[in-house]
Amino acid sequence: MTFKSGFVSIVGRPNVGKSTLLNHILKTKLAITSSTAQTTRNTIQGIYTDEDAQIIFMDTPGIHKPQDGLGSFMNTNALNSIYGVDLVLFLAPADEKIGKGDRFIVERLKEADGPVYLILNKIDLLSKEQLIEKLNEWKGLFDFKEIIPISALNGDNIDDLMNTIKNDLQEGVMYYPKDHLTDHPERFIMAEFIREKILYFTHEEVPHSVAIVIERMIEDEQGVHIMAAIVVDRQSQKAIIIGKQGSLIKKVRQNARKEMKRFLQVPVELELFVKVEKNWRNKQKYLKEFGYDENDY
Repeated sequence: MTFKSGFVSIVGRPNVGKSTLLNHILKTKLAITSSTAQTTRNTIQGIYTDEDAQIIFMDTPGIHKPQDGLGSFMNTNALNSIYGVDLVLFLAPADEKIGKGDRFIVERLKEADGPVYLILNKIDLLSKEQLIEKLNEWKGLFDFKEIIPISALNGDNIDDLMNTIKNDLQEGVMYYPKDHLTDHPERFIMAEFIREKILYFTHEEVPHSVAIVIERMIEDEQGVHIMAAIVVDRQSQKAIIIGKQGSLIKKVRQNARKEMKRFLQVPVELELFVKVEKNWRNKQKYLKEFGYDENDY
């Protein structure tokens, strides 16, 4: 039996469902999700393996108009992911008009090394007639190898998508052990779980001003002990994250710890503290220290 393998990049504007799609494919929560735009900051590799294939999916930050050094890092990261991969999935929401951001991405996709699929997400929000109309609009923009309508949230047509990807991939080797879900170190995943809970509990109050640094992660016979710093731009944001009598940071800690225990499958002790680094998103020193250095890509 032929074994297929390859690298597949998932690109699109912010908040179109890229991380939800990856989590559905992997049948586990790897990439964090939230209703806040630009939740994904780094490219996250999710590794799907079955008896027929190993597919390394790259979930990328939403492509947007950058406002600071962090935004530039995220855009560079996402746009560079179309090179050197076997396939690109361009995810777009079926329930929205084709906008400037979509057209900008389509122009860049002309430089992609491999074939490009259009993945029209959120089809559960459209009638059949509306979907046909939307498909025809997109067909006029770019010569997509495939156009596959899906619902990442409900899992509609995900099996068809996976079968089509497998058919297009070449015969290849297994790049990672079959039980590996990602190439990221566990420290990165733990930091992302903390950041997700902050996004959830603070909503728009502290949107992109947060970075997480895992100061210590030690495993012993009792489980895993983690100490992490929550870094913000301003003193006022520090007060929001701590909350009245420490109420909000307690919620963040409890909920992040649950995610960590589920992922690591061992007891977890989590200690959090907040520190202020003014304007860190525009300072190369901090971008590099927090893992958002454009020069690494």
